Amino acid sequence: MGGLKARRAAAMLAGMLLVQACRGSNTEYDGPFQAEVNAAIPRIEQAMGVPFREPPRLETRTREQVREFLEIRFAEDLPHEELSASETVYKRLGLVADSLDLRSLYMSLLTEQIVGFYDPETKVLYVVEEAPVAQRAAIITHELIHALQDQYADLLSLQRVRNDNDRALAAQSVIEGQAMFKQLEAMMEGGAIATRLPGGWERVRQSIRDNRATMPLFAAAPMIMQETMIFPYLSGAEFVRRENYENGAAAFERLPASTEQVMHPGAYGDTIDAPTRVIFGDSAGSDAMYENGLGEFETRVLLFEHLGDQNAAVRGAAGWDGDRFQLFERGGADAVAWVSVWDTENDAAEFAELITDALARRYGQEDLPDDARSFSANGRRVTVSRAESDGRPLVLVEDVAATVSGRLLDLSAVRLEESPATVNVIR
Repeated sequence: MGGLKARRAAAMLAGMLLVQACRGSNTEYDGPFQAEVNAAIPRIEQAMGVPFREPPRLETRTREQVREFLEIRFAEDLPHEELSASETVYKRLGLVADSLDLRSLYMSLLTEQIVGFYDPETKVLYVVEEAPVAQRAAIITHELIHALQDQYADLLSLQRVRNDNDRALAAQSVIEGQAMFKQLEAMMEGGAIATRLPGGWERVRQSIRDNRATMPLFAAAPMIMQETMIFPYLSGAEFVRRENYENGAAAFERLPASTEQVMHPGAYGDTIDAPTRVIFGDSAGSDAMYENGLGEFETRVLLFEHLGDQNAAVRGAAGWDGDRFQLFERGGADAVAWVSVWDTENDAAEFAELITDALARRYGQEDLPDDARSFSANGRRVTVSRAESDGRPLVLVEDVAATVSGRLLDLSAVRLEESPATVNVIR
């Protein structure tokens, strides 16, 4: 969410959500938590297929020190203005409550039952001194894999992707998905997870979701926050498994550029479905304050949030090929314009119908339509309209103060460009 997909915003999940999935043994390392690290390193190298180029660094901190450190990193990754703008957009889309203080909630989530995390800026794995023994082996193994990844790929550059939610979440899915998948292999001492783990891969998926109950704040967080924090572990691990990334560095030779590529085998195979970039230019004037995009996955979550129908949400987001939203001031209040581009006219029509249904559930009675579907409530007006650019079908959603007349965007000024199909971050 915004830059909220920075790995630090999910650092604690791997150990907390996976801790019950499996366990580990012993080797030669001189430092904190010697037994756990000695057990993990050779297994990690075997699972990843590459050695550590240099010994990992581990340091211990008190829980309060970890919290202070994460607050600093969080502020660096997500400046106040960016987080505030992102929060406003998600409130307008109905993904979080109007009363929610996003920064406060994220800091609470970051430090809820935290055990440890790897920081690619300092190249150190930090472990909480009072970490429960039962959780320590899992988190150390997982975060050591991140330390090994960082010796072959530039994790810091991936964490600092700006204003491109979907690309950041896709990259994070490989980082976390590989770490989770290889963690399970390492802690099970190799072998096919699907056949060796009781219940197979579905057992892993269910374990992650079930373990949310051990984290009350996370379990009570808005759906968009829960789902975007879990996505890299579940969908990312499935992506890594599907693409058979046996060698640790191979996963970073061709990173997916969208959540669409992560979720759909047909979008990331021999033929890659590159996302389309929506470029606003001067279409909304010069008062734009922030822009970003949702991607197929968050579009799916948005539909499910308001429709409560998983099949409809999946169907409505399928055919996504790119999107972009802008936040700006209009008429003394904030305004949001969201443009999405679709593979076919049918895909655009289905999404437009479902997002209109979602708005009807939020706002009630529809206003008299002109060339758009329009709803008004609580001093706001929201419209859904269809258009084309370069022969491609678009859907435009605009949310403005009810006192503002006319359209926010000049769609004739919107341009479309094909994004790079994949991303390469091998060192």
